[in-house]
Amino acid sequence: MARFIDEVKRTHSCGQLRAADIGKEVVLFGWVQYYRDFGGLRFIDLRDRDGITQVVFDPDLSQEAHDLANTFRHEWVVGIRGVVRDRGMQFSKKKGEMVSAHNTALATGEVEVLVREAVVFNKSETPPFEIEDSVDTNEEKRLKYRYLDLRRPKLQKIFRTRSLMNQTVRQHLSGQGFLELETPVLVKYTPGGARNFLVPSRLHHKKFYALAESPQLFKQLYMVAGFDKYFQIVKCFRDEDLRLDRQPEFTQIDMEMSFVNQDDVFNTVEQLIFALWQAVFGVDLKERYPTGHFPRMKFDESMRRFGNDKPDLRFDLEHVELTELTIAHKGGGVPLLAEIAEGYLNGTDRREVPQRIVKALVVPAQSTLSRADTDKLEDFCRSMGAKGLARARVGEDGGWTQSPFAKNITAEFRTAINEAVGARPGDLLLFQFGPTAMVHTVMANLRLHLGKKLGLIPEYGTRDAWKFLWVIDPPLFEFDEKTNSWAPAHHAFTRPHDDCVQYLGTDPGRVLCHRYDIVLNGFEIGGGSIRLHDPDVQARVFAALGISEDEAKQKFGFLLEALRLGAPPHGGIALGMDRLAMLFAGSESIRDVVGFPKTQKGTDQMTEAPGPVTAEQLAELRVGVIETT
Repeated sequence: MARFIDEVKRTHSCGQLRAADIGKEVVLFGWVQYYRDFGGLRFIDLRDRDGITQVVFDPDLSQEAHDLANTFRHEWVVGIRGVVRDRGMQFSKKKGEMVSAHNTALATGEVEVLVREAVVFNKSETPPFEIEDSVDTNEEKRLKYRYLDLRRPKLQKIFRTRSLMNQTVRQHLSGQGFLELETPVLVKYTPGGARNFLVPSRLHHKKFYALAESPQLFKQLYMVAGFDKYFQIVKCFRDEDLRLDRQPEFTQIDMEMSFVNQDDVFNTVEQLIFALWQAVFGVDLKERYPTGHFPRMKFDESMRRFGNDKPDLRFDLEHVELTELTIAHKGGGVPLLAEIAEGYLNGTDRREVPQRIVKALVVPAQSTLSRADTDKLEDFCRSMGAKGLARARVGEDGGWTQSPFAKNITAEFRTAINEAVGARPGDLLLFQFGPTAMVHTVMANLRLHLGKKLGLIPEYGTRDAWKFLWVIDPPLFEFDEKTNSWAPAHHAFTRPHDDCVQYLGTDPGRVLCHRYDIVLNGFEIGGGSIRLHDPDVQARVFAALGISEDEAKQKFGFLLEALRLGAPPHGGIALGMDRLAMLFAGSESIRDVVGFPKTQKGTDQMTEAPGPVTAEQLAELRVGVIETT
């Protein structure tokens, strides 16, 4: 083996050779993908991260190399030296004649390498699954042998793309005057936002670090320090329940800028995204967005039309708010709707912050959903906590059939609903009513479920339909019914709208703020805000949250002190690198684009983390474990 690598150096990758290389002597290193014999010749498909090259062992050229090749098995690591030649012609039994042996499925398919010398670097035991894209091995086993899973060409391509994304971000932002600066991973626990991972301190008894859920406070401090523009491709940690687009450790493109407003942040992000799409896909987004900007939608409008603040704009099926119509008709003869109307008419439900709402969604007649299909939709809604799913099929005369409302609803109310939702004969109307948050959630998920069921959007991936949107002007606070108090909807350092500051002490629910999310195809790919740099307004925000001056000093003292020492106006955003990579790859799960991911239960199948620790380790940290049943 010493001759190879020490003396015989690799000249090309396994995806690099073309017809122009015919006649060249080359050296390739890689893994054995396939092996086969034809008429005394030994054929090997040699694979590395760039692709596959067919190599041929002919005993007339080198008996020694041919004999060695006869021992090759799947995933052996080998090297070869040989000459590039055209694949030539082969006899086709189907056509009964000689045809080209070129393989159009491979980039290297016009050529092969006739081997003069070979070496085995390492023998592999039989792998637990085939190293190919079409593998049907369950994910649990593939994650246990993740280093083998990562050899698959599909995943190799994903991580090459991810590397290109990193380089593009760095080059683009550095060219815009941003400095790449680092922030701590071990930080002080601060309340709000996601749950932190806690790390016990060996040197400080009964004290803990937290793993940073984001660089939020530190990037603001960089602005106070006068660095003006910061970015970082950074690991963050959140101890949250997992799902297809969430991991306990994740990567984000983090940015902060001084002396900017919301529009300035949007311009910076849009330019970065345009650069990413050009570099990764060769796609000029200006063909779709000629102004260079993405559309914007207010938070309230997004909730009203789509039920969430990350709408997928690739298809219609929008929600129609019927609460006011229900109130005007006093429920229109439907007892459950009359109860909601009465609540508003008696003043127990507020119009500004509605406690209960009524929504509808129209499924066009051409979708041809059967009665059995709609029954399954009701089961789907019940799985999310809804009591059911009210529905009605619109007849030729505007009447309703297949509906629990049909017997009681007044003709006037039914006509008004048909007009409000734009119903046509044969359309299916789906209704949800009750607590506001529940109705929004159920209807938002129902819309997405129908979009996939009706083929309006793919089950996952994009079909090259890139639909961007800025969602703006959300409320600064949200009411927590469990604690009967106001909580920050994002974090407590977001700047409220100037005309809303007056409501901080009297009506926090009316306070809108300069927070924003950027949405792509129904995924929130980034979010940020213009920060509060005014200590007086910050104190009023804390007061609205029920945080005393002493408590604020204890929890956020270092930041509050910094804001009083010459903090510039500033704002920023964080883009989810993992989610972007997942959308780029058209992957079903974010685990496909993370090198060594955790399962949905937060475990590492390969290293068996998290794992037990010894009593001695716990004693050194002075940490006890509480056994629960």
